[in-house]
Amino acid sequence: MTDPHRFHVTLASAGRPVMSGWWGSESTARDKFRDWVGSGVADARVALVDEVTGETLAQWPERSRPGVVGGTS
Repeated sequence: MTDPHRFHVTLASAGRPVMSGWWGSESTARDKFRDWVGSGVADARVALVDEVTGETLAQWPERSRPGVVGGTS
């Protein structure tokens, strides 16, 4: 049975949650993630997390990586 709350998408602005939702389908959650990235919310941050594994599957804007110009070391 699919967990209807497995994939969690959160939209935050200025460090505060604006919207969040949970879906049992990763495909549906990724569609919502893409919709929310283009939402026009100022200072938006969007994250897609697999609640079963705890893994962040996508985030926007992407975090800087160590060793990359502008990244953290």
